[in-house]
Amino acid sequence: MLVVGAAASDPDHFAERVVEERGAVLSLAKVRALLAGRVAADEVEARSEELLDAAVLKRLKAGQSVVVPIPRFDPAERERLVRLAHGERRPRHLILIETSRDHVTDDERPGLDELRRALDAGELGREGFQTVLRLGGSSLTELKRIVFQRPPRDD
Repeated sequence: MLVVGAAASDPDHFAERVVEERGAVLSLAKVRALLAGRVAADEVEARSEELLDAAVLKRLKAGQSVVVPIPRFDPAERERLVRLAHGERRPRHLILIETSRDHVTDDERPGLDELRRALDAGELGREGFQTVLRLGGSSLTELKRIVFQRPPRDD
């Protein structure tokens, strides 16, 4: 599952707060923090993406849930991550965190507008997502937990 929102909406914090399964939330910010001081500063970004993808793929191959918060609206980043899940035949969900217009930077606005347009037009299925949820306003604070459970067995 991807949690996408403007940087000011803090998708990392939202995911950490609501996802019940510890260890399921993997973010570039966490990976960057792990690499700080261990690799050259000019290599941190590329290495972070490589390590994040490897960690995501490892969890997917093990049949475990993965939540990746993305504090921007880059379609290439969404595609890269959704392809990993699709390749392992794992569920692919997206949560868009809506925030007020004054919390979205001018750099973020075109990407957010395009994502909203695609969501409203029902086009995110073409990106590989099976479900998409838009959360904003009081629903952000009212949501307490996201729990991943296997469906009950039919015995």
